Amino acid sequence: MRTAILFTMCAGMFLVQLDVTVVNVALPTLGSELRADVPQLQWVVVGYSVVLAALLLTGGALGDVLGHRGVVLTGLAVFGAASAACGLAQSAGWLVAGRAVQGVGAALLLPGTMAVITGTFPGRTERARALGVWAGISALALPAGPLLGGILVQAAGWRPVFWLNVPIVAAAAVATRRLVPPDVRKPGRVDIPGAATAALALGSGVYAVIAKTPWVGVLAVAAAVAFVAVEQRSAEPMLPLSLLRPRQTAGANLVSAAMNFVGLGSVLVFTLYLQDVLKAGPITAGVALLPMFVPLVLLGPVTGRLTAKFGPRPQILAGLVLGAAAMLNLLRIGPGSGYGTLLPTLLVLSVGMGLLTAAVVTAAVSDAPGERAGIAGGINNAARQAGGALGVAVFGAVAGEPAAHASFVHGLHLLGFVSAGLWLAAAALAAATVHSRGREKASCGDELI
Repeated sequence: MRTAILFTMCAGMFLVQLDVTVVNVALPTLGSELRADVPQLQWVVVGYSVVLAALLLTGGALGDVLGHRGVVLTGLAVFGAASAACGLAQSAGWLVAGRAVQGVGAALLLPGTMAVITGTFPGRTERARALGVWAGISALALPAGPLLGGILVQAAGWRPVFWLNVPIVAAAAVATRRLVPPDVRKPGRVDIPGAATAALALGSGVYAVIAKTPWVGVLAVAAAVAFVAVEQRSAEPMLPLSLLRPRQTAGANLVSAAMNFVGLGSVLVFTLYLQDVLKAGPITAGVALLPMFVPLVLLGPVTGRLTAKFGPRPQILAGLVLGAAAMLNLLRIGPGSGYGTLLPTLLVLSVGMGLLTAAVVTAAVSDAPGERAGIAGGINNAARQAGGALGVAVFGAVAGEPAAHASFVHGLHLLGFVSAGLWLAAAALAAATVHSRGREKASCGDELI
């Protein structure tokens, strides 16, 4: 019974993670069919992650107030309906709207699945094992996304990439309704003003970068200021600002955002480079991207053990320095370069992120009181998703249209240089803020990207 509940929740989490990466390999094909340019393709990616990041904490709060079982069922229904809408899309705008609604469903699913598992496995040891399975299965979605997407696109086009979610969601919803008992609701309310200002700040910030519209950037800054003001005055804030005051917590969340800014931004431009510049097919491109994900998945458990023994700082610093070196390798790419020139970047960047992820999540939650560890983890999840959304926007804007090979390669050079500088700055921040050892808490339940 409990094992069935665990794997049902893992199915929901797998879908959330899969849709972070599965669509990337389909971008050139759907761009050609829907006549979408690079900014529209960026929105196909970030329309999902922006909404997920903006509503992630709200999804957790809704589960606390309304019950996590009901919120998970709602999330599955929303995610499934939105996936079907994406599969039926007749224009880029339609597809972007569907992806945004997918993000709503994912924001309900992600915290809800973890909460159901936590309630199902109350013992410390069994909970750790269950959350380890949850994290491991969700991690498998990262390498599965490009490969599965490539197979589907090459065999049947881009629409099955989204239709695939529908039967899985339906089966997970039936299993959730039959297996998961209703949970006890907690008194409280949802911080709607906080959720609204957070969504406006992140959404307008990403739009300003993609559309190159400065006045929208000003709106994003104003919304961010309003969000902080709202949270300071709220009796039940979505983001308790007190959790950001410890120096390590603030530093770790900023490093997390920088990590996904480069990581997810790179997935977008590398996919376009492989298919539009090197002319690789979807399956070939999916296989070619595996070196960017497999080491990340394999290193997760190793980094967790190293962090427990030595503290998070050594792994964070090593990961950031390796990632910076990997991005500098992009300066070697020229108009006539092949996959072999890109491969060291994929491998070393993945190793760097593999060292980073578990360590930086641990650092983000280790100074939070025990009863606030879940909220602290949610804040770190939101920081990572927000950083990834902004990364996709910035990387796509800098690289430009891949059809113009020379300017696209020049954009890769610039991105390599800037990314290396950003990660080295993050390393300096981590060295100044993250504890060396002895104050860590386990965080096996957090996903890898």
